[in-house]
Amino acid sequence: MQEVSRSGITGELQLSALIADLWWRVDLMNSDILEEEAKAGVFDVRQQTYPLLALNLRARRDNLVSTISVLEARARLVRAAA
Repeated sequence: MQEVSRSGITGELQLSALIADLWWRVDLMNSDILEEEAKAGVFDVRQQTYPLLALNLRARRDNLVSTISVLEARARLVRAAA
């Protein structure tokens, strides 16, 4: 039997919603990275003049993508167990 929260949503559905929200945030960060690169006119991360904000956003985005991968693996396990 699936766990159901007070709102009536299953854990699997909550996990799917969280993953979708995190992908949306990754898309937002990608847009922000492109905007910062365009403002600076520098698109190569290896250049010294590459915007610091874009570097920080890239690191945060990469961390989010790693987190999403772990959550997606967990979601597959939940589906397989059901």
